[in-house]
Amino acid sequence: MENTAYFNNDAIVFGLLMILLAFVFYTSSIKKGFWKKFYKFVPALLMCYLLPAILNSTGVISTENSQLYFVASRYLLPASLVLMTLSIDLKAIFNLGPKALIMFFTGTVGIVIGGPLAILIISVFSPETVGGAGPDATWRGLATLAGSWIGGGANQAAMLEIFKYNPEKYGGMVFVDIVVANLWMAIILLGIGRTKAIDKWLKADSSAITSLKNKVSDYTESISKKPTLNDYMIMLGIGLGATGIAHWGADGISAFLTSNFEVFNDKSSALASFTSTFFWMITIATFIGILLSFTKARKYEGAGASKLGSVFIYILVATIGMKMDLTMIFDNPGLIAIGLVWMSIHAGLLILVAKLIKAPYFFLAVGSQANVGGAASAPVVASAFHPSLTTVGVLLAVLGYVVGTWSAYACAILMQIASGS
Repeated sequence: MENTAYFNNDAIVFGLLMILLAFVFYTSSIKKGFWKKFYKFVPALLMCYLLPAILNSTGVISTENSQLYFVASRYLLPASLVLMTLSIDLKAIFNLGPKALIMFFTGTVGIVIGGPLAILIISVFSPETVGGAGPDATWRGLATLAGSWIGGGANQAAMLEIFKYNPEKYGGMVFVDIVVANLWMAIILLGIGRTKAIDKWLKADSSAITSLKNKVSDYTESISKKPTLNDYMIMLGIGLGATGIAHWGADGISAFLTSNFEVFNDKSSALASFTSTFFWMITIATFIGILLSFTKARKYEGAGASKLGSVFIYILVATIGMKMDLTMIFDNPGLIAIGLVWMSIHAGLLILVAKLIKAPYFFLAVGSQANVGGAASAPVVASAFHPSLTTVGVLLAVLGYVVGTWSAYACAILMQIASGS
């Protein structure tokens, strides 16, 4: 398909994204008048996501031939994870308790049961939407969505291989994935601006989260100093150097597994997701950051390590936003309806359980994104609450890779039953 965007040069597109980010940060810093009222209801992070989406939707820019998301997710994301975990307090994270895991697995269950329930509900109004036979059966295509929403791309590819969905129709499912998952992420980001009100409604005890944030903030303040050029160069060396190590390790581990164990070459195997270089890259980068938190490198938090990591995160958010085409919502209403009902069940179950166990909104938001968004967006959402919480998002996203294939397989079987195939 021919690219008809006005700007196709990535240098120009990146410049536009940075101008948008600068605009959002400048206007959100204004403490009076219209902008103060505006950002009271609309989080700055959501604007960093939404404005690039509007440019993409109106044809000003296009993600079709752009490499910006790849660069941000493969180079800047692992660097940001290292810089944001330099001052991590593992004991304080473990003190957050079991609610993070409960909400993560609630999100997983919501995806598993949401698929078949969505098929049953939509079949009442539009049975042809959930029909089809053989490789064209809708439930087979939806199985790839289940893989994507519990783990990520590797799990999605596994579901496509296992259930043999018609490759010519696969693009439609990718389309639903992008639209619904991005809409849900936008809603979650909108909720971050009202965290206190949501926590009050949930009657949540967020004292452990507050304690962790305060502890990190107090530590940062105690070692705070005016950063020098040397500090910036060393921090960039730490972050991007660790990114290089993470890529090297990821390539090596993936190649070792596929070369020495036949089971990892079988795309229909649950173990195939462990050959994902992205999975190992995120895991290794986080591990390096945690290791460095036990060394003198943690003192670079005082020079602004997590702030530098946040810069990378916001660039990633902008590139994620430019993947969203708001006009696509109206292109395939039947499949979109299934996706929206499915995601609504996932969200409803999360809200119900959060209310029952009095879990803070942070656990709901990150537990959901660790499933639906994976390692690319869970750290983004977690860091929006506070940079010290980024590691929670990463750890839960890694868990999503582990349970993804088996959970998606169970969901696919239930969808097959629900569709009467």
